[in-house]
Amino acid sequence: MRNSPAFLKLPGFLLAAALLLLCQPAHAEKRVALVLANSAYQNVPQLPNPANDGALIAATLKEAGFDVVDSRHDMPALEMRRALRDFTDSARDADIAVIYYAGHGMEVDGTNYLIPIDAKLERDTDVYDEALSLDRILVAAEPAKQLRLVILDACRDNPFAKSMKKTVALRSIGRGLAQIEPTSPNTLIAYSAKAGSTAMDGDAKNSPFTIALSKHLTKPGLDVRKAFGFVRDDVLKETANRQEPFVYGSLGGDDVPLVPAKVLPSTSAPAVPAPSPQAEARRDYELALQIGNKDAMNAFLAQHPDGFYASLARIQLDKIAAEETHAAAIEKARLAEQERARLAAAGAQAAQQAKADADAKAAEQARIAAEKAKQVAQQQAADAERKRTDKASNATVVADSAPADRTTSAPPAAAQKAADEKATNLASLTPGPSQPDLTKSVQTELRRVGCLTSEADGQWNGASQRSLSLFNRYAGTKFDVKVASTDALDAIKLKPSRVCPLVCDHGFKADGDHCSKIVCADGSFLNDDNECEKRRAKTPVASRDSNDRPDRAVRERPRPDAGPARPQASSGQIVCDMGGCRPVARGCHLEYRTTAQGGPYEGGGGNVQICR
Repeated sequence: MRNSPAFLKLPGFLLAAALLLLCQPAHAEKRVALVLANSAYQNVPQLPNPANDGALIAATLKEAGFDVVDSRHDMPALEMRRALRDFTDSARDADIAVIYYAGHGMEVDGTNYLIPIDAKLERDTDVYDEALSLDRILVAAEPAKQLRLVILDACRDNPFAKSMKKTVALRSIGRGLAQIEPTSPNTLIAYSAKAGSTAMDGDAKNSPFTIALSKHLTKPGLDVRKAFGFVRDDVLKETANRQEPFVYGSLGGDDVPLVPAKVLPSTSAPAVPAPSPQAEARRDYELALQIGNKDAMNAFLAQHPDGFYASLARIQLDKIAAEETHAAAIEKARLAEQERARLAAAGAQAAQQAKADADAKAAEQARIAAEKAKQVAQQQAADAERKRTDKASNATVVADSAPADRTTSAPPAAAQKAADEKATNLASLTPGPSQPDLTKSVQTELRRVGCLTSEADGQWNGASQRSLSLFNRYAGTKFDVKVASTDALDAIKLKPSRVCPLVCDHGFKADGDHCSKIVCADGSFLNDDNECEKRRAKTPVASRDSNDRPDRAVRERPRPDAGPARPQASSGQIVCDMGGCRPVARGCHLEYRTTAQGGPYEGGGGNVQICR
């Protein structure tokens, strides 16, 4: 073998090249993203934030090193469809595909739709032609191999639903977006607000949800599920527990970060202690709890069928089952009530109406029973979580009380790793809101449902306790009124509208969510029953006043003509002749006279009246 200088240099070059290759990742992941933002709606009021939110997310993904970031805003339906078609081509050879949408969205009959800026949506059926379904969005990300992530900041209060005409009376138009379970593996769908609720734009340039996304989503090495846990914590804190982001779907057991962790060169690899089975079970349980559905809990039990965390997972499954049963009972009761009302309005036969009444009553009883069962299951789950948190706190205290030299003697790399692990704890381990914040949140929700009239000041006083008692009465719950609890807060937040009836003072009437003054028409007055009553007209009284009437000649009543003088009173005697019988006048007397003496002819004489 020759010892030429060029030959001696070759091994060193190969060694350097081999080290350089070893320092690089095994393969570079291709990451693509599509950012859609609609603000300038043509037929409803424009939205101020989506354009700003889209620009912030696009800049965040570009800084994170995504290979493709296609950002578009204010698109009509045709341009949105073209953008999705072009993105499908970009995702065919990608490992990670992310689609972010900010704008209006709505749910019709359980299907979610994203609304372009040129949509009119005059009828409920127009959504099929003028909007894009969420399924169409998922199809665009389908080709990605490792992760398909769809982020929707579209749970705003939908103005189209207020003016939209229903072509079918029973077609439902939901509040916010509907819950969805992706059918494709390795797919996550993140909502800015939990299904059935609406999101807030906030007072800043960007929405609270987008600000939290830009802060946590692209942290190097941070699992995407943990990132959304931190996003949830930030949004809950920013909105005083009124908005809770939620993630649907599931991934495998390996961490899936959007941005790979940075690899730092080290001369010696410190020994890493193997994690204990209990620590692994705790980590997996917290991941499953963050996802919060049946599939996640069942996957955890398949991996950890026994132990403390397996019991907690089964309690969570019971809670989920009770909530699903309760939701089904509510829907069944609603349909039964609709059928009863329909038969009554249509004048159906008495037998049909009686059957419908019985069905509605049975459905309502089933709903109440499901409500009680759900409350019991939620209470059991809350107690179990409290015990788990206490156990974790005790373990932390024991770890902190270890000798100090154990920490000081640890290598710097190990100390840095421990700090990183502490910084990336799950959102479920973050302490909840303080008691004053919780009290204020409960008071705010009680004001929203019409049970509390005073301000939300964070003081749980007698007025607050009476308001929670009213909520228990009208909502059929049994929360302890002496303290503001998270269970009560969650239950109140589930109510979409007023629960406690509006009570107005005399002279006012309920008008929506406020009292308006009652104004009676002219000629009417407000009676004691708070109703307008017509004022009765007074009966006129006739009066004679010589000053108010013209002088008139006084007419004398005609007097009857003077007739013959009345005969004087009789003396009590009666005289009879051919002219008849009559009383003898006073001062006269009777004498008997013969015919010759002037007496009566008949009988030869008789009594005659003699007056002197």
